[in-house]
Amino acid sequence: MSATEQSGRIELLSATLAKAKSEDRAALIAYLPAGFPTVDGGIEAVKAVLAGGADVVEIGLPHSDPVLDGPVIQTADDIALRGGVKIADVMRTVREVHAATGAPVLVMTYWNPIDRYGVERFTEELAAAGGAGCILPDLPVQESALWREHADKRGLATVFVVAPSSKDERLATITAAGSGFVYAASLMGVTGTRASVGAQAEELVARTRATTDLPVCVGLGVSNAEQAKEVAAFADGVIVGSAFVKLMLDAPDEAAGLTAVRELAGELAAGVRRG
Repeated sequence: MSATEQSGRIELLSATLAKAKSEDRAALIAYLPAGFPTVDGGIEAVKAVLAGGADVVEIGLPHSDPVLDGPVIQTADDIALRGGVKIADVMRTVREVHAATGAPVLVMTYWNPIDRYGVERFTEELAAAGGAGCILPDLPVQESALWREHADKRGLATVFVVAPSSKDERLATITAAGSGFVYAASLMGVTGTRASVGAQAEELVARTRATTDLPVCVGLGVSNAEQAKEVAAFADGVIVGSAFVKLMLDAPDEAAGLTAVRELAGELAAGVRRG
């Protein structure tokens, strides 16, 4: 395999986020797990959210102990794992979605599966599939040198997660090590009141931006166009996961699920255009 075939798509990710900014809007980033409801069905679901208006997609690598995910995504992960999903299926999902749509495709995964699979092998295969990079919510920055070395070599983004609890000094350390964008995690609708958590997210974005030129994208339980519009007013990207997964879980059949996620993507895409 030639080096060009193994070059990841971090430039495509950066260009896509820059294009959204040039249009004076936030990017819409959608998350769906691989292998859910099946491998083929999952590929079609990701294509559907892109057809509906998502700019970037994150493919979840299902994990048996997704400690940072809520019950909706845990349920989908469980379905995918019981269906026998493997890392090869995640790579196939990335490859087929990127080939069909040309969109930037990231993998969101806990560190343990990559560690077991082998960092070099994982980055090689992700780049060869046309992946843009990885979001690694539980990999400490101080333990990330090996990953970043291989990701950089393959043209892959390393997206780290920051939280409202992150101190300013810590934010600077995290953002200096990351690439592509920064994932700002908040807890809207889970902890505290709706208004105060929205303010917390806005404050986190401001503090993060003070440390980096990278786009700052927010995942905080956004599920409708109004919330997307609210977050788009202060963030470079709006990340939506559980709302898409829930529609697929609740749908009477796969075709209805695909229609529902495509329609939600359209509503959210309108929302991030800030009215």
